[in-house]
Amino acid sequence: MSRRFTPKVVTANALAEGDVVYLTEDDRWSRHHFEAELIEDEAHADIRLLLAQSQPQTVVGAYLADARPGPRGPEPVHFREAFRTRGPSNYPHGKQETPASSSL
Repeated sequence: MSRRFTPKVVTANALAEGDVVYLTEDDRWSRHHFEAELIEDEAHADIRLLLAQSQPQTVVGAYLADARPGPRGPEPVHFREAFRTRGPSNYPHGKQETPASSSL
């Protein structure tokens, strides 16, 4: 018996900076999880992941991450993904220091 599909977002790392990024519904890469496209259909998720993986000049390591609807947009479900939304934690820089541009 197969598992029921749970909502996902497409995430990756920006090639040039290494920042965590999320694929938006309008095909942009955003550094903000809440701007990601929340995908609720497995076939659509597979297509979106293929799109992300076809952009090696822009992103690396694209994968589907579990997410849930939230008041501002998708929210991470697992600790690892919540941690990735905050950026590096060894000292305040990147996402923790100043708001970054919302897209690549």
